[in-house]
Amino acid sequence: MSNIAGVFSAASPPPKVQTLAALGESASKTKTANTQTKANGEPLSDAELATIEKLAKRDREVRQHEQAHLGAAGGLATSGATYSMETGPDGKQYAVGGEVKIDVSPGRTPEETLSKARIIQAAALAPADPSGADRAIAAEAATMAQTAQMEIAKRSPSAQKLATHYGQNDYPHSTLAISA
Repeated sequence: MSNIAGVFSAASPPPKVQTLAALGESASKTKTANTQTKANGEPLSDAELATIEKLAKRDREVRQHEQAHLGAAGGLATSGATYSMETGPDGKQYAVGGEVKIDVSPGRTPEETLSKARIIQAAALAPADPSGADRAIAAEAATMAQTAQMEIAKRSPSAQKLATHYGQNDYPHSTLAISA
């Protein structure tokens, strides 16, 4: 999503956008101030403007939600965000749902699995309002972490010393770290 402030230069004025608060001020003022139109050129009704405002708000929420997942997932994200789109009365597309795919497979070692589980949990719970599916993934990651911790605890002291010595307790957090 591009930053609207970055799209307009100082020479061109930003477009006039009505918010729901402005619509409530004066019905007659709203009707004359409405410069937004449908794809066929007809002016939008107050109900259509309200629908657009709701869609735009949802679009912002969905994009922020998925970006939070991406930011916390690091190198475990296997894709960028993909969105389910809905066309508004103005003919524009708005994101109403989205997803980010993440690698939830266990690591090669219990330490790697533990590290991955912690990243998965952080990525799943990163948005301000995690969905039910996000919470379920975080719960699965917590179980994965607990299993890995039990495997680590079962090791003999000499096996744990070897694992620590050979760096099996570290898991790269990005694809850059993996290839370096």
